[in-house]
Amino acid sequence: MKLPDTCVWIEALVDSPTGRRYRVLFEAPDQLVVPTLVQYELRRWTLRELGEDAADRIVAMTHASRVVALDESTALRAAELADLHGLASMDALIYASALTSGAELVTCDAHFKELPNVDYQPKRAS
Repeated sequence: MKLPDTCVWIEALVDSPTGRRYRVLFEAPDQLVVPTLVQYELRRWTLRELGEDAADRIVAMTHASRVVALDESTALRAAELADLHGLASMDALIYASALTSGAELVTCDAHFKELPNVDYQPKRAS
């Protein structure tokens, strides 16, 4: 299982060189984990950048994957991970969601660069 970080979704949506590298992930949505926190970030971004209709369609796309809600144990684990790795709150919550779900976090966000169970690839130039 893979958990694409919000940045991976956005790069794929804008069809950037980085997004094209990740396109294969989205061909098997049943192999993806999508935390409700990623849904939140995706909807917020798409409302701002693409409008409500696009936001509705993109969130609907996530329903083909395993959507996981934040629970108490994941929140508490995120607090420990934030402290241990110096992560911002949302980053720690998404990382904890990946670990709790047994999924590998796939990201182009350098905050996760050296962390275990992370597939980090830097953004490609346009």
